[in-house]
Amino acid sequence: MLGRMRKLKFVFLMGLGLSLLLSACSSTAENSVDGNKIKVVTTIGQIAEPISIIGGDRVHVVSLMGPGVDPHLYNATQGDIKKLANGDVIFYSGHHLEGKMGEIFEQINKTKPVLGITEGIPEEELLKDVAGAIDPHIWFDIDLWKQGLQAATEELKKISPEDAVYFETNKTAYFEQLDALKKETEDKLSQIPVEQRVLVTAHDAFGYFGRMYDMKVVGLQGLSTEAEIGISDIQSTIDLLIEYQIPAVFVESSINKSSITAVIEGASSAGLKVKLGGELFSDAMGADGTAEGTYIGMNRHNVEVIYQALTGKGE
Repeated sequence: MLGRMRKLKFVFLMGLGLSLLLSACSSTAENSVDGNKIKVVTTIGQIAEPISIIGGDRVHVVSLMGPGVDPHLYNATQGDIKKLANGDVIFYSGHHLEGKMGEIFEQINKTKPVLGITEGIPEEELLKDVAGAIDPHIWFDIDLWKQGLQAATEELKKISPEDAVYFETNKTAYFEQLDALKKETEDKLSQIPVEQRVLVTAHDAFGYFGRMYDMKVVGLQGLSTEAEIGISDIQSTIDLLIEYQIPAVFVESSINKSSITAVIEGASSAGLKVKLGGELFSDAMGADGTAEGTYIGMNRHNVEVIYQALTGKGE
């Protein structure tokens, strides 16, 4: 079985190499379509949408993972390989968020820039689980995500030095919006009573959010959705809800809600009425063309849903 898996892996990587070669042969045709724009390929929307703003009309941005897609479990398709091969630069988040794509990035990095935008952030600023694994959901700390976007911006400047001032100007304006978003969020969440500031979700994606806005965060699964949920995890979460008399728990757009349903039912059996507070965007943003399909809109949506549910004002 192990030998067969190695053979399949070899065939896949050989196919990747062939795809890269064929892409190089067709690059002239691609450039005639996109003009002189930098072709940027990203893994997640939380990178793609901000970079499309920072890059403006000098970039063409494609994201591999759309709404409702779980990056922890994502496997690249042949179509993705072609997109990656046709790109001028690849931006991914890093710290094993896109855990199944590591070898693909290594292969492509032999021929073009491939950047894990968060991997230059000092380790002491990052959260870790009990086993020492770095929490990859860094976009929920606006200040740290700005560091990642800064790294991506510097890469764009290297590719197109003549556009450096343009990129920097766009980045500065966008970062001002992010600073305003952070202040807006702090003001909103500070209105939730301290004893009610407990955020219970399907998996542990909101650690940075909790640290930034002084909320206790509980995720039924670990940092990756590949982790299994045990009965003890559900029971300990029910016990916490009862202890703090928490009125609501939350599902995530990219995660099955069965585990959260089990928590609600268990709390009900123990005499505590807990409602489903609403759907949060964690590993994926909302649909294209909606407010939630933007990094700022995704954050605003989450904050409003959390505020309404934990204060009871949504009832």
